[in-house]
Amino acid sequence: MVRANGAVSLRELARVVQTSEVTVRRDVRALEAEGLLDRRHGGAVLPGGFTRESGFPQKSHLASAEKTAIADLAAGLVGEGEAVVVGAGTTTQELARRLARVPGLTVVTNSLLVAQALAHANRVEVVMTGGTLRGSNYALVGSGAEQSLQGLRVSRAFISGTGLTAERGLSTSNMLSASVDRALVQAAAEVVVLADHTKLGSDTMFQTVPTDLITRLVTDEPPPHEERAAAELQALADQGVQISVAGSHQPPAEAPPPPGAAGGRSGAVRRDMPLPGQRRTVHGAPPPGGPQLRGTTGPGALGEQLGERGRVADLRRR
Repeated sequence: MVRANGAVSLRELARVVQTSEVTVRRDVRALEAEGLLDRRHGGAVLPGGFTRESGFPQKSHLASAEKTAIADLAAGLVGEGEAVVVGAGTTTQELARRLARVPGLTVVTNSLLVAQALAHANRVEVVMTGGTLRGSNYALVGSGAEQSLQGLRVSRAFISGTGLTAERGLSTSNMLSASVDRALVQAAAEVVVLADHTKLGSDTMFQTVPTDLITRLVTDEPPPHEERAAAELQALADQGVQISVAGSHQPPAEAPPPPGAAGGRSGAVRRDMPLPGQRRTVHGAPPPGGPQLRGTTGPGALGEQLGERGRVADLRRR
């Protein structure tokens, strides 16, 4: 009925299937958890552009090489004995596989895939939230998951999403997933977003983390033709987000990973944009604008005395 009409009321559904509105409301909630429709007050609607979400089998094959490079770089941020939270997603699943090598680590997660990746890791403790299983991404969602995170405090949260813009921050297509991700973020002192370049500049329905709460973005190098993604990186940096860019064909960064960290593959290149209050200078002169993208393997700053097109072009070359 939703596919035929675009929207339907709970009362009409109850009449057609000859059951109570309470039963219909429960079933509609389950269908929304599967991404088949979206609930509205008193009814349900067909998912549209802002709410459409691919299932796990489709997402697992998208930008797989980029996700691997991002996971390699992000794993280097975690040291021995830390406690972190890791959200659901295909990129965070890749990260979990690398965190299995960090001794003394405690990982709190609502993702069955993350837990599975760490199930046989020596000296890694896995703590799972409660909640209702959302089959499309193998994540636990709902009030049970959110309540189990109350009172928790860890060093970092690693989360992903469907879209990332400088204006709204991280967003996702499902209301239940967004709510749990917000609870994960509230439990962490720092928030690290893992997002490949295909998500940069995309905006989806439910905001997860506003830009001012994102400590660091770990992403991959946008292709030369992706000017929107490059411009979005610069905009995020201008708002104080630290940017770490992973590239598969560049020399490794000179700085080694933190002691006890999982480390990354030799192809992972790390570049950082400083947070506010950490402005860098070039040859003793103050920077002309906001945070500058600096390579760890050579001098130079992104966008110095350049216009918007120059900044984008320079980021693309780097």
